[in-house]
Amino acid sequence: MKSIWKSVAAAGMGLAMSATAALAGPLMDRINSGEPIRIGFANEVPWAYPGEDNKPLGFVNAYVLGVLHEMGYDNITPVVTDWGGLIPGLNANRFDMVTGGLYILNSRCQNVAFSEPMAKVGDAFIVPKGNPKDLNNYEQVAKAGATFVTGAGYNQVESAAKGGIPDSDVMTVPGPTEILAAVKAGRADAGGVTYFTAQNLAKQSDGSVEVSDVSQLPEWTQNWVGIGFRKADQDFVDKFNEAQKKYLGSDAMMKAVGEYGYSKGNLPGDKTAAEVCEMR
Repeated sequence: MKSIWKSVAAAGMGLAMSATAALAGPLMDRINSGEPIRIGFANEVPWAYPGEDNKPLGFVNAYVLGVLHEMGYDNITPVVTDWGGLIPGLNANRFDMVTGGLYILNSRCQNVAFSEPMAKVGDAFIVPKGNPKDLNNYEQVAKAGATFVTGAGYNQVESAAKGGIPDSDVMTVPGPTEILAAVKAGRADAGGVTYFTAQNLAKQSDGSVEVSDVSQLPEWTQNWVGIGFRKADQDFVDKFNEAQKKYLGSDAMMKAVGEYGYSKGNLPGDKTAAEVCEMR
């Protein structure tokens, strides 16, 4: 009888171990096998961009590295891709999380598991110096019949449609460099980006473009930023969120992100990722 109970106990232990293994997502499997955590981002200054030898720079990268350090993870490999390849690359297992500065949008929530928000950021336009067509919000662009340029896969594509800009007046390009080039060359009248990106592009333009009056943009253009993970890695997302609670807004965090322009005013407030997925 004793041997039977030993066999039953052993079988039960085996089932428990199998259940635990089944709960671990692909990222935890990589970590447990000694593989590095691969962070994916594009060249989006000052959000997340590569430095020398693809060193991860930008405030979202600085933030993520800080949270991972709090979790005890410092074995990190950067993977640089174009913006439009971030979510497909994540789900194709080319990297393990997106640190490129993704807005939490309902359309993205269908394909990505988001961390709790780490920032709240608004849109902005870059326009020719003097803003000759007075383009400060999507409705004004639509009314003027102006050409609007933004990045492929950017949330501003959806915002343009919501603001009434017809598809025929929307130009999509790979990223910020091309957006700036289109406005400078007169091929587009306004370029839709985030406020952080707009400030950076204006600095790069030698005075030929400026940032629109963002006070004229509606409240719905405010967005929350999260870190994107595969849905299969929800176990890791839960651990990341726990570490984030301690790190978000801390002196260590604000020191790390401050050099990129992130301030206390960009802290996300009390909205959860689930709430933002529903409202956006």
